[in-house]
Amino acid sequence: MAEINAREVHIPSHEEVLNERKRLKYKKEYRRVLLSTIYALVVVAALAALIATMVMPVLQVSGTSMEPTLEDDDLIVLRKTSKFKTGDLCGFYWQNKLLLKRVIGGPGDIISIDNDGNVTVNGKLLKESYVDKKALGECDLTFPYQVPEGRYFVMGDHREVSIDSRSSAIGCVDKEQIVGKVLFRIWPFSKIGLIH
Repeated sequence: MAEINAREVHIPSHEEVLNERKRLKYKKEYRRVLLSTIYALVVVAALAALIATMVMPVLQVSGTSMEPTLEDDDLIVLRKTSKFKTGDLCGFYWQNKLLLKRVIGGPGDIISIDNDGNVTVNGKLLKESYVDKKALGECDLTFPYQVPEGRYFVMGDHREVSIDSRSSAIGCVDKEQIVGKVLFRIWPFSKIGLIH
């Protein structure tokens, strides 16, 4: 007589089936939420990178030529634009470096600076509350000086040490060199806000 090898089969209870279905549903939902979160983070990071490079670049200040307005290691945001007026802070490329200076005059403006550092644009004395100490600084121009077409005359706020349009080493900045206008400071947090 042949022996029948019987194996005991466990039939899950209704409660065990419901618990297993809940576990599988939770696992599927968890995976879906995780993937959608990763997808959303990638999209946000890509948009932030695109905005930071194309519309509003973020820069770190290096040097003292814009003190007291901007200090070494400040983080600032620029807004890409091609329209500037006297007093605007701008960032521009010069010899593979990005410099930050203040627009003093635009195309066709006539600039004069006396030995005491007083600046006039088209015969009007500039009220420069952003400058702590006026100085002629490093200057090899003859005044009055007319800004060429398509260019801007720029100066740093720390007039004694800033190398800018007063020196033929930099000269007037071509419109194509300008990256954008300085909009606001994001670091340090104690000084966060718009920059004028």
